[in-house]
Amino acid sequence: QAQLVESGGGLVQPGGSLRLSCTASGFSLDYYNIGWFRQAPGKERERVSCVYHSDNNIYYADSVKGRFTFSRDNAKNIVYLQMNSLKPEDTAVYYCAARRGSYYYTKSHEYEYWGQGTQVTVSS
Repeated sequence: QAQLVESGGGLVQPGGSLRLSCTASGFSLDYYNIGWFRQAPGKERERVSCVYHSDNNIYYADSVKGRFTFSRDNAKNIVYLQMNSLKPEDTAVYYCAARRGSYYYTKSHEYEYWGQGTQVTVSS
């Protein structure tokens, strides 16, 4: 059974860092498009970062560009989101998602597999 599990969230002060992990089981992330999304209370789920299987291009939302870094460990079937210089507006539940395909998938409803989410709170 395909499953994604996120970890690494928590409470951090502004300017701090966290590294989120997303571990896949039941399928290999090598062959999937993988996205990190977040959803803050009262807001729509938004795309934070994605890697596209067709060309390994990595997308970052403008709001996180230069602060967040997507990486992966294929041997462990894990992807990471390193988040530096965190701001209060980064507070949200962060989800990883995956789907197969050859396009640049930008919308959350286009992703097939989802983790349960991990809470990130940036506050002093």
